[in-house]
Amino acid sequence: MKPASFDYAAPASVAEAVSLLVQGDGEAKVLAGGQSLVPLLNMRFARPELLVDIGRISEIDFIREEGDALVIGAGATKRAVERSSLVASKHPLLHAATCLIAHPQIRNRGTIGGSMAQADPAAEYPALAVVLDAELTAVGPEGERKIPAKEFFITYLTTALGESELLTQVRFPMLAAGTGWSFREVARRHGDFAIVGAAITLRIDGGVCADTRIALFGVADAPQRMSGAEAAVDGQPPSLALFEQVSAALDAEIEDPLADAHASEEYRRQLARVLTRRGLVEAAERAGVSL
Repeated sequence: MKPASFDYAAPASVAEAVSLLVQGDGEAKVLAGGQSLVPLLNMRFARPELLVDIGRISEIDFIREEGDALVIGAGATKRAVERSSLVASKHPLLHAATCLIAHPQIRNRGTIGGSMAQADPAAEYPALAVVLDAELTAVGPEGERKIPAKEFFITYLTTALGESELLTQVRFPMLAAGTGWSFREVARRHGDFAIVGAAITLRIDGGVCADTRIALFGVADAPQRMSGAEAAVDGQPPSLALFEQVSAALDAEIEDPLADAHASEEYRRQLARVLTRRGLVEAAERAGVSL
């Protein structure tokens, strides 16, 4: 199919892009890498009057270290993140998650900001942002604002971004010393969106688990932190029995699990339990524990 007709603009700065979004008055769409938006345009699920192509805005295309975090411009491609020696050395969890995204052709064009703004509940980057307590920066007609990841993803394909706001960067805190991590997912085929995925970090402090974080994706309409399971792990010596017990009790925490053509509600619950258990074991082992 062909998209419906629209006007096209390619601004050279964030300020110009925001001005165009204001002029669009809710009928404008931002085009970043286009890997999600273009199919929607072609199927006419999206019918913007104005397409604002931000691909030429160099000020949002960067990867840099700032204190205890990596800050990545919204215009940076997933391939750039994948190939970044800074990301690989400073944030192996971010690197591992990136390598699981689709295929090289998609990563060549898709951007980190586009993935965040699209907010597909089965996407890797939103889950990573939630588990790491990332901070997203948006610029709009009223200026700049910082949005915690836990407040950014609202529901399926819906974020806290205003109609005239542009996502400009994402701040990913780096893992503290002694922290192990895991990023696992199950998909029908390599490169497909995850049916269910789990992003996990935990730190070993004095022989017990601390600062445990578990985020599930593909299960509900947005990434979900499993705060009850996290609390059940923290303060306990890591063990296979503990991780099995915590994973088995996840059902009570999973809110409104999806059921669709790809998987039933119960299958997603089962995957969530299995991936969480395996992920906790992997994270503990990466933190230096032999189980």
